[in-house]
Amino acid sequence: MKRAIVVAASIPILLVTAWWTLALVFAGPAPAWLSIALASTYALGTLAILLWLRPFAWALAACGLAFVALLIWWSTIRPSNDGDWQAEVARLPRVEVRGQHLVVHNIRNFDYRTESDFTPRYVDRSYDLSTLRGVDVFMSYWGSPAIAHTIMSWQFDNAPPLAVSIETRKRKGQEYSAVKGFFKQYEIIYVVADEHDVVGLRTNHRGEQVYLYRLRSTPALARALLLDYVDSINSLVEQPQFYNALADNCTTSIRRHREHVDPDAPPLDWRLFANGYLDQRLYDRSIVDTSLPFAELRKLSHIDDKAKAAARDPTFSRRIREGLPDPRQP
Repeated sequence: MKRAIVVAASIPILLVTAWWTLALVFAGPAPAWLSIALASTYALGTLAILLWLRPFAWALAACGLAFVALLIWWSTIRPSNDGDWQAEVARLPRVEVRGQHLVVHNIRNFDYRTESDFTPRYVDRSYDLSTLRGVDVFMSYWGSPAIAHTIMSWQFDNAPPLAVSIETRKRKGQEYSAVKGFFKQYEIIYVVADEHDVVGLRTNHRGEQVYLYRLRSTPALARALLLDYVDSINSLVEQPQFYNALADNCTTSIRRHREHVDPDAPPLDWRLFANGYLDQRLYDRSIVDTSLPFAELRKLSHIDDKAKAAARDPTFSRRIREGLPDPRQP
C-alpha cells in the first residue's frame, strides 16, 4: 500500500519535472551548454531524490523547494518590445479610436518578390465603423492537416479589408518551434496587414494551402470583435506579452476575443486545439454557409489559384472571393 502511494505521488512530480527540464533547456541562462547542464542536473537530481531520499515526505519537501525556486526564476523572465526584430514584425500596429472612426497605424503592406526578398512598406488608414459589414476567416496549412494558421479579416464598404494575424514576434535568427512556443521564447504580435500581404505571402511565396470562409456574423458582432482586438493591439504597445503555443496562439486568442464580446460564444471544442479542423466546426455550428455539403464548400474555399492569378492586382481581395458563398447575403 505504501509503495502504491509513493508511485502515485511520483508520477505527477515526474511530469512536472519534465516540463521544468524543457523550460530550463529553452529559457535557461546562456550559453546553451549551461542551460542543458542545469536542466540535466535538475532532472537527474529529482529522480535520485524520489528513488533514494527517505522518508518519502523529505523527498516531497525537496521537490517542493525546487519547484518554488523554479517558479521564482520563471517569474523573472519578462516580455519586451526591445529587440532586434525580423523585418516582418519590426513595427507594432497601433489604433486610434475616434468615435465611429478608427485610424490604424503601421498596416503592413509589403511588396514581396519572394518570401525573403521584399520591400518593407507600412501605411496608415482610416476606417468608418458604420460601413463595417462583417468578418471572414482564412485558414492556412503548411504541413499537418490538423494544424492551420488562422487570420481574421474585417470587411468594409468603403475601405480595403483589415486583416489581423496573431503571430510570434521573432528576433533575427529565430525560427518558429511549436515546442519552444510553450516556454516564453516569443513575444506575441497582432500583425495588421493588407490581404495581398498577409495572405498572398502564404499562397504565392510560401506554397501554403489557404482557405477563405465568409462568416455568418452581424455587423454589430463584427464591430465588437474588432474593437476587442483593438484593445489588445494597443495594450501590446505598452505591455508586451508572451506567445503561448496552447493558451495564447492564433486560434485560442480568437476564442478569447469572442468570449469577451459574445455571451453566446460556442463551448470549447477539441478543434480549437487541432485547429486544422476548425472549418468543420464552423460548418457544424452554421457559422459559415451550409447550403452546400461541407466537402463542396471547402473545395470552393481553397483560394490558392485565385490568389496567384491576382498576384499584385489592386483588386486582390475581391478576386479571391469570387464564387464563394456568403451567408451574410439574403
